[in-house]
Amino acid sequence: MLLKRMRDSERGTMADRDYVLGTEDEEIERLGLQHRVWRARMLEGWRRAGIGPGKTVLDVGAGPGWASVDLAELVGPAGRVIAVERSRRFLDSLAARAEARRLANVEPREQDVTESFGEAIADHAWCRWLLCFVPDPRRALANIVRALKPGGTAIFHEYADYGGWQMMPPSEELDRFRTLVMKSWRDAGGEPDIALHLPLWAAAEGLEVQEVRPLVEIVGRDDFTWQWPASFMSVNPYRLRDLGYVEAEEAERMATVLDRAPQGALLITPLVAEVIVRKPA
Repeated sequence: MLLKRMRDSERGTMADRDYVLGTEDEEIERLGLQHRVWRARMLEGWRRAGIGPGKTVLDVGAGPGWASVDLAELVGPAGRVIAVERSRRFLDSLAARAEARRLANVEPREQDVTESFGEAIADHAWCRWLLCFVPDPRRALANIVRALKPGGTAIFHEYADYGGWQMMPPSEELDRFRTLVMKSWRDAGGEPDIALHLPLWAAAEGLEVQEVRPLVEIVGRDDFTWQWPASFMSVNPYRLRDLGYVEAEEAERMATVLDRAPQGALLITPLVAEVIVRKPA
């Protein structure tokens, strides 16, 4: 069966262990909440990029498959989703989710994004918060370009100003947490603000830049979007502790920063750039 689950004994590979945020069940659930927060913006971006029924879409860095199953439902039985992901644990979650929805048009591929996806295999490519984590984003981008058919489009959601994530009024604790997150990210070979480079890199690969849009919100505690940074801050301080960036006591304080925010406080979300590019026909 195309969507067979990975064996339990095959979990825990190096690809899982060296993910900046991990691949455990807690992270899979956090990614699910993040996906729900961003789903409306994602669907609008897909519409702008022309993704629709009958198309083949490459989901690059598919993670546990939250977007893959939405893509599979959008392109329908006549379409196909090629979900590229290097974590076996994430792929197992993806396959189970697709099976639960009886989606037979998802093709999970266990591979690193620095490896070739193939030549002219997809009408579209979707890539969210992937290039910012990989040590060689230019190579991953080149692989996406080669995988697109002539006339195909790729849509990216990547951070353009992660440091813009702030509280109103300012919070020194939040600012320190954000600074350490960015440091840990870069120490692992990534670049949080990768979208600043993406349009020119895409043009250098021969792509036509069709649209670049800012995606940023200012939200209060009662807005669902608040749950995106809140869920991240409830988990990641302990990751920073495990990596040696903070002591246990500080991690505990960081995890409750948003819980202790003053009444009426607002959050400015990190600036995300939506970049849509087209491969010439």
